[in-house]
Amino acid sequence: MQTMPISRAFTLIESGPVVLVTTCDGLKNNIMTISWTMVMDFTPRFAITTGPWNYSYHAIESTKECVIAIPTLDLIDQVVGVGICTGAETDKFAKFGLTPMKGMHVGAPLIKECLANIECRVIDLVEKHNIVILEGVEAYFDGDRVEQRTLHAVGDGTFIVDGNRLDRRELMRSKLPTGI
Repeated sequence: MQTMPISRAFTLIESGPVVLVTTCDGLKNNIMTISWTMVMDFTPRFAITTGPWNYSYHAIESTKECVIAIPTLDLIDQVVGVGICTGAETDKFAKFGLTPMKGMHVGAPLIKECLANIECRVIDLVEKHNIVILEGVEAYFDGDRVEQRTLHAVGDGTFIVDGNRLDRRELMRSKLPTGI
């Protein structure tokens, strides 16, 4: 093995999938691309990393809500495009041909073209580390979509696409202690 710059070590364990996060500040819908996400236990709690440098962050901070939308491979160019421009100057829904849909619980819109959407409320802002802790309040999944492969950012401008789903549930159940 060869050494690599420690500043690039995150590319070895970058999380996934890439998500689109929508916000509404009361006047304007916006979308941001986020590749740093985390599921928190077996609950509808999630964490994303963003901060004051991001236009959408101010809407998240003031409204305490957003939607996590999960795009698929067919949306890769929109995902990248959303991530390289600012909502301060751009109507990203219009520019990238994405359709906002009204959710049931939050003011931020769902994205019709995405595989799934999760309406979320902010339950904590960890400013020291620019982490937003979210609790999902409603989830939507479009099982009729032909393309269901999600994108995973490596962190250097390249992406990995999900492959085939491998089912090992039966093996895992056989190894769990009784009663779990």
